[in-house]
Amino acid sequence: MRRPERRGGAWTRWRAAAALAVLALASGCGKPAWSPARSIPATLHNEPSVRVGVVVDRDSASVSATGQFRVIGPDGSIVAVVDSGRVWHAYPGSGAQDLRLARPDRPDPVRLTGPVEIRPEQQSTLVVIGARRYRGEARIMRGSTGVTVVNVVPMEAYLLSVVALELGFKDPAARQAVMAQAVAARTYAIKNRGRREALGFDLYPTDADQMYTGVEPESPEVDDAVGRTTGQILTYNGQPIEALFHSTCGWSTEAVEQVFQNSAPVPYLRAVSDRYGRGPRDYYCAASPKFRWTEQWDAATLTAILSQTLPAVAGARAATLGRVTNIQVTRTTPTGRVAELTITTTDGTFVVPGYHVRDVLRPAGGGQLNSTLLQLHVERQGGNLTRVVAAGAGYGHGVGMCQFGAVGRSRAGQSYRQILATYYHGTKLERAY
Repeated sequence: MRRPERRGGAWTRWRAAAALAVLALASGCGKPAWSPARSIPATLHNEPSVRVGVVVDRDSASVSATGQFRVIGPDGSIVAVVDSGRVWHAYPGSGAQDLRLARPDRPDPVRLTGPVEIRPEQQSTLVVIGARRYRGEARIMRGSTGVTVVNVVPMEAYLLSVVALELGFKDPAARQAVMAQAVAARTYAIKNRGRREALGFDLYPTDADQMYTGVEPESPEVDDAVGRTTGQILTYNGQPIEALFHSTCGWSTEAVEQVFQNSAPVPYLRAVSDRYGRGPRDYYCAASPKFRWTEQWDAATLTAILSQTLPAVAGARAATLGRVTNIQVTRTTPTGRVAELTITTTDGTFVVPGYHVRDVLRPAGGGQLNSTLLQLHVERQGGNLTRVVAAGAGYGHGVGMCQFGAVGRSRAGQSYRQILATYYHGTKLERAY
């Protein structure tokens, strides 16, 4: 795979197209939820479990199950055997490890030292945490100030939800992409087991790690794709890799050290072009709704947004931001992503490093900016900034596997092995269990 050049070829064509889009704008110009099978796949030999922090340090939490379950104390004793649907409420106790469990059949709570296990009597029973159903078991413990509830689930069962949420199943021709996603998600989970040990779990159920909401998003098609890769992970020099992925690269992925603060170069996380032809949309990720996009801000809106977001990056000096007078990209990465954004106001000049750009230059509607692969156009009237337009490409941080690129490659006939070898150069596909 060849690292794309910063200038010339596809990048030059994209810059030209982006500039035209900016100027044109400046001139005015579901399916029903699938009900999961009631049986949990049998645990494989040496299959690890993963601990997901579903509720973290909250004032209270509720737990139940779809069938009969046991409440197990920290010493292994049975605190209670509870019928299906009977909800227990957990609250922090007075001590550092103490819990109060409000039983459904008694007015006075049970006081215990955590952790407490919620263990279904039957393998087919799902635990219920809050309003969501999960495979495996639940563990209730004290957080630093509140209650934490952890879902302890076999790895393959965990992936059924993660892969459905992170990529889903577009059509039969995309199956190889879903299989590639399963391998990447499994690798990420294994690599990061124990990462948040101080909190009592491995992973968050959000994009801080991987999306996970229990059984609701599962589907037979995703289950099949996950099953076809059971136990497979990517390694480099014999170790699980940091299998980063994102939605849409826009035209090329980016090397990890160009995107994340203090990241060292990694041989398998380098820039990979998604182009396959010479046309303006001849990219594997072109089917993405965020393949090309625009955002715009009038002067007042931009100043209001930056007055909220810039102090977190620039410190107290940005607390009195003044009025924005200019904003420009002052440095880019080899693939054209913003590496440095300079913002000039009536009260000073502020330099924003690339890894903060998406959080600082937020859309008017809220949330992160789609990506840092963008071109800016500044409009003025009487010397004053009146509007800023961004023409961008892609969605996400741009490192590792491009998910829509994987879909495009699958539809073009590439296997999941080829897809993974392209985005994670030099890695080896192995069975972990």
